[in-house]
Amino acid sequence: MSEWRFLASPRWAGYLALVVVFAIACSALGTWQFNRRAEALAEVARIDANYDADPIPVAEALPDPESFDIDQRWQVVSLAGEYLHDEEVVVRNRPGSGSTGFEVLTPMRLDDGMVFVVDRGWIPQASDGRPSEVAPAPEGQVEVTARLKAGEQQIAGRTSSGTEFATIDLAELAGRVGEPTYTGAYGILVQSGADATEPPIALPRPVRDEGPHLSYALQWFVFALMGFVALGWFANQERKLLAADATERSGTPRRAAPESTRPPKPPRTRSDADVEDEILDRR
Repeated sequence: MSEWRFLASPRWAGYLALVVVFAIACSALGTWQFNRRAEALAEVARIDANYDADPIPVAEALPDPESFDIDQRWQVVSLAGEYLHDEEVVVRNRPGSGSTGFEVLTPMRLDDGMVFVVDRGWIPQASDGRPSEVAPAPEGQVEVTARLKAGEQQIAGRTSSGTEFATIDLAELAGRVGEPTYTGAYGILVQSGADATEPPIALPRPVRDEGPHLSYALQWFVFALMGFVALGWFANQERKLLAADATERSGTPRRAAPESTRPPKPPRTRSDADVEDEILDRR
């Protein structure tokens, strides 16, 4: 355990704190992705339950004109009344057909006297940036079906201009109409056949896709785990360096090699003086 004593230093305590913060952040992002997946699955369930269901009267679906439950999104309702052509507006900057255009909102006065906003579909933008020409809504008494959606809030810095709205702000449109109006939800007109391809073009069916949220969530949790793995790896590397440094500083002497393994001494080279002395000794 003495080899790991360095982990109690303030420096390594700081490293551990950083890794813990990193892991908490990754876990929070992973949880957020799980929540987004849950929302996507709930939307898929709403599409399956409501989009192709049989229509019910709008008064039955929305007993309170000012309220709307999220689980009612895409619910099909039946409408009977007449369009208020003079109150028709468009909503700008709406995507469709690979470009940006407008959605056409035409209020309808129902038989019970309430006004319900119908989104008749999408029209392209003309070359001058204005809405392109569009066929007017039918005259007189009509019966149609629509799919419910919640109204939109105003966006800061984006305001309405004449008959061009920045968002589908039902409260603003109700003030423009000046009659009792449903402000909790509006309806996307159900179109089929040739009517769906002629402007206003029917809005596309929502996509049943939960998205990549599950894989993203798992990746964030793996990142959190990898932070601790990396911390352990670096700690082990430092332990090895400290152990090697301690061995070097201890100054352990080298063991002498055995006699049998020592290399033989080289023979002594005789000088001229040695040869002369040897000759004199022989005389």
